[in-house]
Amino acid sequence: MNYKEQALYELQAIADQIIEVSRAIHRQPELGNQEFFAVQLITGCLEKYGFTITRELAGLPTAFAAEYQGKPGGPKIAFLAEYDALPELGHACGHNLIGAASLGAGLVVSRLLSDIAGTVLVIGTPAEETNGAKVTLVEAGVFNEIDAALMFHPGDCNAVEVSSLALDALEFTFKGKAAHASICSQGGVNALEAVLLLFGGVNALRQYLGDEVLIHGIIAEGGVRANIIPERAVARFYIRARRPDQLERAVARVKDCARGAATMTGTIVEWRNYEYSYKGMISNPTLVSLFKENLRKLGVKDLVGPRETLGSLDMGNVSQVTPSLHPYLLLKPRLISHTQEFVEAAGSKAGERVLLLAVKALAWTAIDLLLNQQLVEKARRELERKLAAQSQVEWGAASS
Repeated sequence: MNYKEQALYELQAIADQIIEVSRAIHRQPELGNQEFFAVQLITGCLEKYGFTITRELAGLPTAFAAEYQGKPGGPKIAFLAEYDALPELGHACGHNLIGAASLGAGLVVSRLLSDIAGTVLVIGTPAEETNGAKVTLVEAGVFNEIDAALMFHPGDCNAVEVSSLALDALEFTFKGKAAHASICSQGGVNALEAVLLLFGGVNALRQYLGDEVLIHGIIAEGGVRANIIPERAVARFYIRARRPDQLERAVARVKDCARGAATMTGTIVEWRNYEYSYKGMISNPTLVSLFKENLRKLGVKDLVGPRETLGSLDMGNVSQVTPSLHPYLLLKPRLISHTQEFVEAAGSKAGERVLLLAVKALAWTAIDLLLNQQLVEKARRELERKLAAQSQVEWGAASS
């Protein structure tokens, strides 16, 4: 049997359902960890087609795992679904398309498993835009037995091999002493001054960190009234780097700046990670090669080379424990995410076309893996080599 042709046939039978799921999620956007409508829609469809559903995965109310077992043995292939939206904008990153694509690929491949050894899963991963649930799921061991984790993202080009920056999200809270700003300013300790000094220190620090380190911050709290010396001020920073050792050094230097600012102003400083830390994305070479070849067979010719995004992905954490794929597929040229234009594109006919292309390419890549255990083993070896090289770099940096 030609399983890839069969997959296209199976998709024809459910394509309208997949598109309607995408449309419905787009019409009713939900913030991270509140995606109850989207989860019910996706899991309801999976359950109807024979998947076994585990809800509230790892204790997260809108995370789930849906599993369909084929013939005994064989690899476990997971399609990762995202479905959260952005505040005010809605689906300005196309997660309605991502969730529907993983749903569609899971359903298509499950229809073939009566003849193939293996298991297909659709794993629902909430809150990618905020406190990415994939980090929690990785820590809970959800991906430990998964042989490959696949998903796609709509974008402005067809880029299969994608890397991302590791990220730490740090919040610095400075505590001083309130006083009347004009009558008794000398009796106060100005926490806002400490925050301003921290920003000055970080700006001076940038030249020593190199181009592969990015730091962006905001003042989250800066006082209550202009005539009161602020006794509390809060700054939040995203610190990103290409390599883990670079990130570790940058975080240490920013903390030194915070300590210095506190010393100069007489304030007390505390810090915490206010969001999960993201690791850099490792696009697995075997999965990249398979997906590219499948795109070409599906008529996609305009593929671009490796894409080094300056953003950060919670998929990066998954890619450190199992062979992973996070390609971008062309939704619209020069499209910028987190804009109203992206919202409109994600709900358009162009969005539906890229959705169906993603289902086909993801399903075909999973079929390649299910039919060839050697490819699965090769992908695992590639990840192990990458992690070993990464550890060697970190060890060398720590020793120097």
